[in-house]
Amino acid sequence: MANLKLSLACWDYDRTRPLMDGRVKPHGIDLDIKVLRPRQSFQRMLDNQEFELSELSLASYTVLKARGNCPYVAVPVALSKIFRHSCIYVRRGSGITKPADLRGKRVGTSQWSSTGLCFMRGFLQHDFGILAQDMHWFMGGLNTFVEPPLIPLNLPKEIKLDFLDRGQTLEAMFEAGELDALLSLYIPNSFLKGAVHITRLFTNFKEFETDYYRRTRILPIMHTVVVREDVHRENPWVATSLYDAFCAAKAMAVDGLYDTDALHLTLPFLIDHVEEARRIFGKDFWAYGIEPNRPTWEAIGRFVHEQHLAPRVVTPEELFPVKVD
Repeated sequence: MANLKLSLACWDYDRTRPLMDGRVKPHGIDLDIKVLRPRQSFQRMLDNQEFELSELSLASYTVLKARGNCPYVAVPVALSKIFRHSCIYVRRGSGITKPADLRGKRVGTSQWSSTGLCFMRGFLQHDFGILAQDMHWFMGGLNTFVEPPLIPLNLPKEIKLDFLDRGQTLEAMFEAGELDALLSLYIPNSFLKGAVHITRLFTNFKEFETDYYRRTRILPIMHTVVVREDVHRENPWVATSLYDAFCAAKAMAVDGLYDTDALHLTLPFLIDHVEEARRIFGKDFWAYGIEPNRPTWEAIGRFVHEQHLAPRVVTPEELFPVKVD
């Protein structure tokens, strides 16, 4: 029987590259891989279900599952993992020196429903008692890229969310003193340039993130991988084949971190970071699957519900109905 030809949209990560260069091939599938930035593939998949397989925002997928109108079946692949304490920026002179000072402040974000923002609002609520309705929100492009909402929003009236007009950007408003803080998935240009008006809320963010993990066992997962529902219905074996292939590709990437026979620019620093990650998170610090990531899967189900994006809490078993590990 000929292999099934399926399109896959994802970014060029070290953990997906073996799929792209052919070192790993999913059993029974010929992949037509579209290398796209997450912000591109997410919107095209959510708007038009353009690809048969795709990297997808974990929060968007979770919300759609909770709303009962999800045309995808996910496999528990954690393509992107990152703590978000470092992503809260404040304007010097705004009076914000601790999380409690965010109350009543004007806060900019590029995507209200993004997974990163859900995790940021989640730890602000559970660790510091700061709710979304405690701030006045502004959504728009950080510099020039304007992002429409990934999924339809139906927020309660107590949440104040304004959308920027054309020509407005979050960084320009921040520099002009029209915003007090940025919860940003991307590093602002002004911060990269060392501008004096911007700083991180958590300057010692690594300590906060390490403590957060030790207390909660949550290592935030940003993106998962989905199979379009019609493909899954006709070929239910695809999910398992896809999961196995992503696991094999990730294993190759992890092995490559210790390739000291082929030195590259970051290797002297990278090995130290990898060894530290293993000390904190365990040997399989980039684990896929339900059980190794259960606290994180449970957290995103709870956070999207608490933040008025989902009508109910979704369990990990609902997120990943196909048994693959």
